[in-house]
Amino acid sequence: MTQKTKNIILIVGFLFTVIIAYKYAIANTIQLKSEYKTLKQEAVVFDNMPQQLSSLKQREKYYDSLLTKYQLGESSMQNSMLKTINTYAKANKLKVVDFVEPHKIAKNDLTINTYQFTLEGDYNAIITLINQLEQNTKFGEIINLNFKKLKNYKTGKFYLQAGVLLKSFG
Repeated sequence: MTQKTKNIILIVGFLFTVIIAYKYAIANTIQLKSEYKTLKQEAVVFDNMPQQLSSLKQREKYYDSLLTKYQLGESSMQNSMLKTINTYAKANKLKVVDFVEPHKIAKNDLTINTYQFTLEGDYNAIITLINQLEQNTKFGEIINLNFKKLKNYKTGKFYLQAGVLLKSFG
């Protein structure tokens, strides 16, 4: 055997040894290291659980205080909302034409109520009431506001109606 043949056999043997070592030792080490990283990330999440629980309890207290502040706990939300709308309507020459029973949807321990009502009157008064309902009273969010200009054929005068959809979580 010549020196050249011995060198070729040595190089091929070395490459074969490196491939086998990678397949049985290094590849397993890389896989275990990636599993270790994911488990370490999960451990960090579990370590933060008491802090998250404390934060959620503080939020619950805050939302309970809001319910108490806006007097939503003792009577139903629908009655409170109707009372607020009627009080504002009397003071600003609005007319509550229609107030439909709420549509309720239950998803994953969460109830979504959608209230539908119709107002009649001046544009500025309606917009102010909508702003008050959404921003000041915290009943929920307005998801649809539909204005219609209608004509009273008996008197020949036009009037404005607004259909309102308000969504709240409860």
